Amino acid sequence: MSKSAYVTDLKDLQGECTANFVRLMRLLGDMEAGETREYELFGQGRRLGILCLELLERAPYTSIVRVSQRGVLDSLLETPRMRVHLYHDVRMAEVNDFQRQRHFDGRYRYPNARMHQPDEKLQLNRFLGEWLDHGLAHGHAIDIPELP
Repeated sequence: MSKSAYVTDLKDLQGECTANFVRLMRLLGDMEAGETREYELFGQGRRLGILCLELLERAPYTSIVRVSQRGVLDSLLETPRMRVHLYHDVRMAEVNDFQRQRHFDGRYRYPNARMHQPDEKLQLNRFLGEWLDHGLAHGHAIDIPELP
């Protein structure tokens, strides 16, 4: 019995990237390049850390945002950090860098040297979506007005 190769589900990937664009635009608001916005995250009554959004570049058709988190485990674990490109003309946001690894392919053969999952790119964008959803649902902006 032969195992079929993983086929990238472009519809799922594009849907996730579109939803992430909406989430990020809501969190970024009217930020300018070089600005940082922080959201204190809570879950089950406990402080979980701080979601940091830094707008690295803003142009008419693209923006680049660094998404990271600070928290109580910073001294023990490497905290999540990613660079996300926002494409304003198509209203999509895509993870282009995660933990200092860049340019993820749409699919990988498995196993591979870096042990990426066959759908690594989709999984990273889903992780970003879950992270941003948590920020929108349970985050409290630090030193800026509350989210609408």
